[in-house]
Amino acid sequence: MADGDLRLEPLAEAHRAALKAACAEDLDIWAIYATSYDPEHFDASFDRIRARPDWRCFAILLDDRLIGMSCYLGIDEERRVLEIGNTYYVPDVRGTGLNRRVKDLLLTRAFECGFRRVEFRVDARNARSQAAMAKIGGVREGVIRQDRITWNGHVRDTVLFSILADEYGSGQPASR
Repeated sequence: MADGDLRLEPLAEAHRAALKAACAEDLDIWAIYATSYDPEHFDASFDRIRARPDWRCFAILLDDRLIGMSCYLGIDEERRVLEIGNTYYVPDVRGTGLNRRVKDLLLTRAFECGFRRVEFRVDARNARSQAAMAKIGGVREGVIRQDRITWNGHVRDTVLFSILADEYGSGQPASR
């Protein structure tokens, strides 16, 4: 998937070192992620996401610099539903409009492949990600209370957002 200087590639072993370095640029952020990619936990987390059969993860490159990752999670072809998540960007590209470009590539591909619903699950403490979901047109469906236990033992409430295929690109509520 590509948009000018932005490219998403299937996450591969060849991305390990660059992604590890990128994830180490913001050590404080991992406290509000379900899984940590800090240097201590990175290799085990990287191996785990690459081994999940219902996940497809992507390295995000901007001008050939690896700047993050994002994944299709919980891919359910029978229901034609998937989640976009496990997204991380290096600090210097946050707030630049890059998230919208990445999500547009991922959403467009999902809907072109026949998925009818894309979900986003955000830690209730992560105000930045919730604002980003609203900005791209995600509909806030509610809070899943005590949804999961994160890597550091926090019992997380999860805010659920979604975008439907017949909404995407129509201006109601998501727009491209």
